[in-house]
Amino acid sequence: MADNRRILHIDLDAFYCAVEEQRDPTLKGKPFAVGGRPDQRGVVASCSYAARKFGVRSAMPMAKAIKICPELLTVPGHYRDYSKASSQVMDYLRESTDQVEQISIDEAFMDITKLSKSSQVIAQELQKHVNSEFGLPCSIGIASNKLVAKMATDYGKVERGFSDKPPNAVYIVPVGQEESFLRPLAVDALWGVGPKTAAKLNEMNINTIGDLTHFPEDEITKRFGKWGYLIIQHARGIDDRAIVLKHVAKSVSQETTFSKDIQAEDTLLETIEKLSNRISQRLKKKHVQGTTIKIKIRRSDFSTITRQVTLIHPSNQNNTISETAIGLFKKEWKQGEPIRLIGVGVSGLAPEQLNLWDYNKNSVNSETDKRLDSAIRDLLEKFGNGVLKWGDDLTKNKT
Repeated sequence: MADNRRILHIDLDAFYCAVEEQRDPTLKGKPFAVGGRPDQRGVVASCSYAARKFGVRSAMPMAKAIKICPELLTVPGHYRDYSKASSQVMDYLRESTDQVEQISIDEAFMDITKLSKSSQVIAQELQKHVNSEFGLPCSIGIASNKLVAKMATDYGKVERGFSDKPPNAVYIVPVGQEESFLRPLAVDALWGVGPKTAAKLNEMNINTIGDLTHFPEDEITKRFGKWGYLIIQHARGIDDRAIVLKHVAKSVSQETTFSKDIQAEDTLLETIEKLSNRISQRLKKKHVQGTTIKIKIRRSDFSTITRQVTLIHPSNQNNTISETAIGLFKKEWKQGEPIRLIGVGVSGLAPEQLNLWDYNKNSVNSETDKRLDSAIRDLLEKFGNGVLKWGDDLTKNKT
């Protein structure tokens, strides 16, 4: 049910494009897209509102985007600039309240319940500051919970209509009017309902969120299980989720899409090693280790497979990740088979623990280190964790 909370959702409109317009003001008002090159299978990471009028959308192949919008300008991404701009905005949000949950580089929730000003004033002042101080357009939704606040933002954008300019919208759903706000919206507008679920609901003659609330609940739960109960709750505007101050990553992954299909084994294995090294560096920087190594392979016909294996001991070492990933790859790849994409991932993350193969923190993966690492792992796997002890530990036991 609706409560007395006030949750604000902010979305930086066409964020990458807004930053690019700061870098190059001549882009303003023009159809352009940020992303990879069309001749190298690039995809659209973000596109200006002028480009969206032609039907260009995020995640669309850049080659297709240029076909439907021949005058489209393509801009390579400058991700350090995006990260810097995002951090500036998020830091500003935290000046008002520590109850800020960043959900992506350009979106966040804020619990503004305890702030003294009205929701309208808070939204207007926040938007004005982000517009003027950071030069970034943003849309804001406010409601009694995260679900409705997020949907209020989306609705506000649509209500402003389509134009060459960012919507810079503000929409507030008063407490107690959550269900009436949601009722006339299409069922696929419900946050969390994807195309497949929406199609199944449409087959049941459920086309609006209001239709969903009037449908027998037992039939929905029978068809969709626990998820069915949850979407009914959401359709009624019920969402009790609290602001999450810090998200813990569940996995780390890296992938590469080749500009041309690759058949050479040396190139493919070298790519896996590079991806594994990047993942290892990220894990070590976060001081975490993982227990599951995954490989992702996309063939030239776009068929994609993933394979994974669970390690006996958690690790963040480059050698362990790359050797395991290469082993998985070789089991699935046929000699000479063209590959479009390769990805490597590590999941089952937990805080890093000092173990016997952390013996050299300044190691640069020398051949000696590799052999020692392999020998230690073999001993541990064969005889268990107690087979080896630090010399310092033995000294301590004697004193």
